[in-house]
Amino acid sequence: MRIALFITCVNDLLYPETGKAVVRILERLGHKVEFPDSQTCCGQMHANSGYRAEALPLVRGFVETFDRYDAVVAPSGSCVAMVRESYPRFVPAAAGVASRTYELSELLVDVLGVTDVGAAFPHVVTYHPTCHGLRVLRLGDKPLRLLRAVADLELVGLAGAEECCGFGGTFAMKNAGVSGAMLDDKCTAIEQTDADVIAAADNSCLAHIGGGLSRRGSPIRVMHYAEILGGAS
Repeated sequence: MRIALFITCVNDLLYPETGKAVVRILERLGHKVEFPDSQTCCGQMHANSGYRAEALPLVRGFVETFDRYDAVVAPSGSCVAMVRESYPRFVPAAAGVASRTYELSELLVDVLGVTDVGAAFPHVVTYHPTCHGLRVLRLGDKPLRLLRAVADLELVGLAGAEECCGFGGTFAMKNAGVSGAMLDDKCTAIEQTDADVIAAADNSCLAHIGGGLSRRGSPIRVMHYAEILGGAS
């Protein structure tokens, strides 16, 4: 299978270790991962802000870059949701590659049939299911199944796990008061787990949560679950 990594803007600029972890996981399983350097932003922020015309060149660029691959994997439920749900409506020719674009847990569990990737992580972890993964991609328990298979990892439940953390991209800027209140609730729930690490499928949400925990002086680390599967310590 010819697999391409779509790194996404946030990961490329701020969290490159997450992308490296995805490659390590798939290579450990015997797959070769390619990184086409012509990739750009998926256009989600443009489209969500009403700039559809500005998003269209990015959609077409994605198709041109990734259409030759059997599968495209991204460590972001948010960006994959944009590709799968919005691209075919914007550019009908994007439907094929959109259907072959997967969030990491989808590729591992649904396509490759893998839940144990050979990882070990001797820490207590709780998991926040981010909104796009939960409500658009409907990832269900796939990330949790992968985490449960990690040696030495203790997975603990999170009260109100399905409640939004309050980020929502521009929502956090346009509705700062509401966003902050939602974040406070999420951080309180995370602290009550006594976990060492809060994991999720989107670094954008983790950045928001991490900021809230840091301002509280919490020692809980935020970490994309791909980094746990990829051999983080």
